Amino acid sequence: MRLATWNVNSIRARVTRTVEFCVREHIDVLAMQEIKCKTEQFPYAAFEEAGYHVAAHGLNQWNGVAIASREPLEDVEIGFPGMPGFEKGKEGPDLPQEARAIGATVNGVRVWSLYVPNGRGLDDPHYVYKLDWLDKLRQYTADTLAAHPDLPLALTGDFNIAPTDDDNGDPTVVEGATTHVSPPERAAFAAFETAGLTDVVRPLIPTGYTYWDYKQLRFPRNEGLRIDFILGSQAFADAVHGAEIHRNERKGEVPSDHVPVVADLDLSGADDDDDLPMIFG
Repeated sequence: MRLATWNVNSIRARVTRTVEFCVREHIDVLAMQEIKCKTEQFPYAAFEEAGYHVAAHGLNQWNGVAIASREPLEDVEIGFPGMPGFEKGKEGPDLPQEARAIGATVNGVRVWSLYVPNGRGLDDPHYVYKLDWLDKLRQYTADTLAAHPDLPLALTGDFNIAPTDDDNGDPTVVEGATTHVSPPERAAFAAFETAGLTDVVRPLIPTGYTYWDYKQLRFPRNEGLRIDFILGSQAFADAVHGAEIHRNERKGEVPSDHVPVVADLDLSGADDDDDLPMIFG
């Protein structure tokens, strides 16, 4: 399986480029973020003509997530249990949930496409929301893997966090002044390791950015951030044998400000495993 994650920054503006990438690179599963359209507005036909099944979740022109797969998508789930909501100027447990998480199972592998809240500013309510969102995702992940430790599980997407100083090459992103690099955000990211996940790409590609702002020639100057990740459970990580960051997708006409991150898996030892837990029905 070739699994990729890509913040496409408007799928309708970049559908041709996205589908061409999937076909050219033989992508089996693509997790997309920031599709920026309602569910019914997603360009399903272009993917279907290329041989992909699609599950999408979008509410308006912001956010939105989707998964495309050559194999059928099973047990599609919108939002993870306990996922908090957000509405500016309001607090409480029943705030509307944003279109930031979609999960599906492909050939026994549970894949989540995630668009983590940006945070906006260190003194913004959205920053508190971001940390809460990450904590609830960590708790859900820990509970799932505690109950099913052999489940191949992948959390993929735009985490809006540069976990280390080496992941930050943007001079405008400064600890103590901006989000993405604050100690609480980095601690929230690191906590996924205690939940049973590992970054499956970094051991194979130790350095490299996945995002460059459109402004101030950030890409030509290589002033980027590494904020897009594939985090896998032990069963998932054990199957990974290759990875790529497709930097060249930031070039050309109408590029996204993010690039695809790819992991190659050998699932030959799990294809016929009838004992995988059916917990998402």
